[in-house]
Amino acid sequence: MQRRDSRSTPVFLIAVFCLSLAALSACGETADSPENGNAAPPLTAATLGEQIVLTPAEWLASEPYVSADPAAGKKTAGVCLACHSLTEGGPNMIGPNLHGFFASPVGNVAGYSYSNALSSAGFVWTPRALDAWLAEPAQFLPGNRMTYPGVPNADDRANLIAYLLAETGAE
Repeated sequence: MQRRDSRSTPVFLIAVFCLSLAALSACGETADSPENGNAAPPLTAATLGEQIVLTPAEWLASEPYVSADPAAGKKTAGVCLACHSLTEGGPNMIGPNLHGFFASPVGNVAGYSYSNALSSAGFVWTPRALDAWLAEPAQFLPGNRMTYPGVPNADDRANLIAYLLAETGAE
């Protein structure tokens, strides 16, 4: 019977750990991946930080929107149209008219009565902000009045945002 030197055990365990991490990385998983329950916290209005503001046409020429499917986004937007109009001069409904809202400060559509949460939020509508909003509106900005539960799939959100960029004011 061979006897193992107990001093080599830590080196062996470290080697196994490193190989395990390398294998996970090769599979696209890391110690911080959502598959391991260690996802980064969701983006909120409070954690947006400084935003990049571009025109809708500039956003549409960049990823992920240049590769998105606006036709699929139009189908998803059907739910939005129950509460929002998208056309220039369209009415405010249960929600505000969304025409021209990209690159504008939140809570600025004339004639629409916003919740206190939106009135005081202080961010600009960018695709990044809208993506986080659409993922789960109540989590993105607690206290807002939008009762929509959100669009959980990132590709569906990109398609929807590409459609809204084109439909509400792309140059």
